[in-house]
Amino acid sequence: MALGADRPMPLDLGGLRVAISAGAGGIGRVMADSFAACGAKVFVCDLDDQALAGCPHPGMRADVGEVAEAEAFVDAAVTMLGGLDVLVNNAGIAGPTARVEEVAPEDLTRTLRIDVESMFHCARRAIPALRAAGGGTIVNLSSAAGRFGYALRSPYATAKWGVVGFTKSLAIELGPDRIRCNAILPGLVAGDRIRRVIEAKAQARGVSFAEQERVYLEASSLRSYVTQHDIANMALYLCSPFGATISGQAISVDADMQVLV
Repeated sequence: MALGADRPMPLDLGGLRVAISAGAGGIGRVMADSFAACGAKVFVCDLDDQALAGCPHPGMRADVGEVAEAEAFVDAAVTMLGGLDVLVNNAGIAGPTARVEEVAPEDLTRTLRIDVESMFHCARRAIPALRAAGGGTIVNLSSAAGRFGYALRSPYATAKWGVVGFTKSLAIELGPDRIRCNAILPGLVAGDRIRRVIEAKAQARGVSFAEQERVYLEASSLRSYVTQHDIANMALYLCSPFGATISGQAISVDADMQVLV
């Protein structure tokens, strides 16, 4: 059950220049559509060729976990948009579901590369453009797993806690340049991705999908999924004049999760 929004909040973001990694599908696509609906100019990247082909926003194929491709994405966004006001670091993967001793080292490395290192590479390249614009906003996608321990999902939790640390450090470093940096921590976001996560967790625990879903939902005080628009709307707010004094925050949009199980 999802109780949240199904449309972008009505904000005027006309002229805002926004780059979104993994922006052709899923939450990234809803973010891209929402920023555009509010008047912003958007440039995306993605690894999903089919999603890119169906995306109405200008973009390119890029694996932002690779330094050269992250830099190429940011450079292309700056060129296409004529500058940059917002970077949304949305790229991420779920990583393996297994006990620590069963996690292959290469799976840990891949999770950290995509979920943390990609944000570092994109931010590093985007900062000069944001500074040249007189300031701007960086939004990093973390997770409820960035504030709770998460058994059987340790690579993902490690990465998402890292995103929060990176966000808070970057906010302090860039504050004098009027560049704000915040992290959004989604909970159970309705859609195919959380269904795959629940399936994997149920299999690892030896329970049914319905049982694992029940356990997840009962860990939220609202007993609810959130929507992709809920996440996008928080990003819109943070990048709008209404969020002008919000920086260095790890903001949960999770129907009040109390634990991850």
